[in-house]
Amino acid sequence: MEKRFILFIALSVFVILLWSSLSPKQYHIENKEVTSTSPQPATQTLPTLQLSKTNIPEHALAEAPPSQLLDFSQGKFTVTFSEPLAAIKEITFKEHQGDRFGLRQGFLISDPELKFRKASSSPDTIVFEHRDVQKAVTKAFVFSNSNYTIDLEIKIQNLSPSEIKVNLPLVLGDFDFSRQNQNAAYQSITVSTPEKVLHTNAQKNQDFGAVNFMGLRSRYFCLVIQPENNRYTGQARKLNGELEAILTGPEILLKPKEQIGQKFSIYLGPQDLKLINKINPSWGAIINYGTFDFISQMLLQLLELLHRIVRNWGWAITLLSLIVFILLLPLTIKQFRSMKEMQVLQPKIEALREMYKDNQQKLHKETMQLYREHKVNPFGSCLVPILQIPVFIALYQALMRSIYLKGESFFWIKDLSLPDQLFTLPSALPVIGKEINILPILMAIAMFLQQRLSLAGASGTAKEQQKLMSILMPVLFGAFFYHMPAGLVLYWFVNTGLMLIYQLKANQGK
Repeated sequence: MEKRFILFIALSVFVILLWSSLSPKQYHIENKEVTSTSPQPATQTLPTLQLSKTNIPEHALAEAPPSQLLDFSQGKFTVTFSEPLAAIKEITFKEHQGDRFGLRQGFLISDPELKFRKASSSPDTIVFEHRDVQKAVTKAFVFSNSNYTIDLEIKIQNLSPSEIKVNLPLVLGDFDFSRQNQNAAYQSITVSTPEKVLHTNAQKNQDFGAVNFMGLRSRYFCLVIQPENNRYTGQARKLNGELEAILTGPEILLKPKEQIGQKFSIYLGPQDLKLINKINPSWGAIINYGTFDFISQMLLQLLELLHRIVRNWGWAITLLSLIVFILLLPLTIKQFRSMKEMQVLQPKIEALREMYKDNQQKLHKETMQLYREHKVNPFGSCLVPILQIPVFIALYQALMRSIYLKGESFFWIKDLSLPDQLFTLPSALPVIGKEINILPILMAIAMFLQQRLSLAGASGTAKEQQKLMSILMPVLFGAFFYHMPAGLVLYWFVNTGLMLIYQLKANQGK
């Protein structure tokens, strides 16, 4: 098997693994038995304030009309409430180009009888109240001026002359996992149980048992909520094509005139690990980059360090690519030596092919014997590309979710979190669409030149195969990277450029 074919297989595996890492995944999480902490039922039938998932009101499933929306502005963000539900529809982040984190019905108490109105507000607090003949319910949101934390307090008072049972399921928010939602792959639920932390996109109904905290995560922003006590359980429920994450408390018996309350600590902001860790280190578990999370975390920390030095994210990515290249340089040198050794052996391999053209088993045996005699590893030229696979996937996961790159420019690139979009055509072209992205084209050209330079010294069948690969691989990678974020393409372009320079030096040294 020719080394170029092996290399092509390695790079093809790279593409398959990357594609697999980008696709939405179904995580199978073992359901836990939820132990009820509810008191034993009383002998008489009591009125129940049963805030269960099956009782979600119809008006909670539809978008609230503009007349029912209420904006509450803070220094860092503006929160849009649905007033009758006392629920957060979305948050607009002023410090992040006005990006929005939509919850649809965030922190909804799902009782069909509840209809709230704004009772009071101050610069950092807004209070909603519902009152009828049986009960009074208040929801108070207290916002921090220094970070993205919120304190939520819910109080229920029994106004009736008899006892009632109450429960406080709290819907954290809705996620849309339909095919129409292009950001579905970035949405996930995080659940911290006493045993472990779970990360799931929850494509089916799930019960998580007792929870310490729960979280929702989109591409750039996240929500973390932790009850004051540990008597809450977590669930994920699909409803009308939407997914809802729910916290459910124990059923409580409330005497006449008696009042109960529950407090929740909340983080609602960008996925900034350092910021979240300052608030509560355990909440940092919500930031997870999948299989290569450890590598992603290291690369992102290194990238942030480089940014503090050069003060530009484009140059930080360039330096990161240079550092990774230098770290892999010993293996790169070994790779090029292996390629040269293979080229030296090529005439002998061609002779063996001619000699044993009718006996493939003997050909394979003699070829491997030739490799052993000359101490040549036919897989040596594939080592660096294979090692780049986890690094690249880890960097992809980190950069795709890094809000630091959003809106950051570099030369002609207006936004490193998007394709570079040098200009737009009046009508779409096949494959590439309307956008002309110059960076992946430059990367493909650099890869083509580097591949052509590696042809020096090749002969016979191997040379013909290498010529084919020198065209096929740049086209394949150019097409694959064409709609990728510019920050990621920049990393690969710099890496390819460095390999091209090294190939030139290696050829000159012959």
